[in-house]
Amino acid sequence: MNLLQVALFGQQTNEKGSSLPMIGFLVLMIIIFYFFMIRPQRKKEKDAQAFRASLQKGDKVVTIGGVHGKIVDVQETTFTIETEGGSRMKIEKVAVSHTVKD
Repeated sequence: MNLLQVALFGQQTNEKGSSLPMIGFLVLMIIIFYFFMIRPQRKKEKDAQAFRASLQKGDKVVTIGGVHGKIVDVQETTFTIETEGGSRMKIEKVAVSHTVKD
């Protein structure tokens, strides 16, 4: 019996024993998964929402598609941006990638 089998299954199946090592290993894996994957993703998502909520009229932005423009109108879930040619586009707030500094 190798070390991995002991860690995952505790004792051999023909012996009577507890499955406590297996449960402990699973709990440990869930904790590791939470701290290295779920928690950072939630933080990143909160930061992105705060960024989009802070955008206001006059800010220069770049969309995820690479379109550069200046915000001319702010609605609940959309922005209206004006591009360099003077044309206006209505975009979703989630489509804003970042702002551009002058």
